[in-house]
Amino acid sequence: MQTLAFGTPRKLPRASSVRGRVAVLDIAFAGGASGGGFPKITLPFIDGLGERLRAWVDHHDHELHSSYGADPRFVLATKAEHGACPEMITEELVSRVGLIDTIVCHTDFDGLASAAKWMRRGVECYPGCDDDARAIDTRMGTPSALGNRFDRALRARPRDEGLFGLIVRHLASGLSDASLWDPIDRAAEDLIPIERETRRAAARYRRLPPGVALLELTAEFDRVDKTLLLLLGQERERVSVIVDRDNVSVAARFDSGLNFVSLLALGGGMPTRVSVPRARLLDVLRALGVDPATAGVV
Repeated sequence: MQTLAFGTPRKLPRASSVRGRVAVLDIAFAGGASGGGFPKITLPFIDGLGERLRAWVDHHDHELHSSYGADPRFVLATKAEHGACPEMITEELVSRVGLIDTIVCHTDFDGLASAAKWMRRGVECYPGCDDDARAIDTRMGTPSALGNRFDRALRARPRDEGLFGLIVRHLASGLSDASLWDPIDRAAEDLIPIERETRRAAARYRRLPPGVALLELTAEFDRVDKTLLLLLGQERERVSVIVDRDNVSVAARFDSGLNFVSLLALGGGMPTRVSVPRARLLDVLRALGVDPATAGVV
């Protein structure tokens, strides 16, 4: 059983803290909006691991993918090519890479399922798990009842590393221990009041031409589910924009044809969902064709 470490494109573990031979799964190269981007976040991690890095598998767009095209350790795709990462974890890939001591994975269902599938040597965790990961990560289609249970738990507790490890363990065992569902389902119950508050916040969306739903998320709202909130905005207009104290989040349907990474010159990320510092709000509005005066932004 490999050791697990968790990370995000913006926050990776220290290379010195990750032991042995390493596989990095479902973690995008940092984009330009990620506190220094690739040069200050991703590259030092790659260099710090050195030869211990045995595989980096990811499916998020980035302008520097081509720089690693000749390195067989890097198995990189775009979101359009692979809507989720687990489908990229094959028996052939795991066999080719060989022994791994530590898996560093993203903390959403997509990443955790990728880690578990690697532990299973490329065998799907349960029938339809890859499809569930794709439906959850793209928010297109409907995940199975099993996938929905995992997704709701993770959305309720997005920083709970104990939950992350438990979910990987459950997936890696092929869901063989039914008792592991109890803590997962208890975590999912925490999402109910969060969803209620999210729908209350969504009532504040303003619809602006040419097809943007804008929401300023103020401190009066308790915790909300930003993924759900962005989806509720897309029920109103083609593009949803949420402005909070620190960031501007922008999203559209996965099949919208929009690419916010290119539009905002971010360098990398998920084309149809990005987050930039609040200081770039005017840039975002102008890029979307919204008159800042109409939006009440000066």
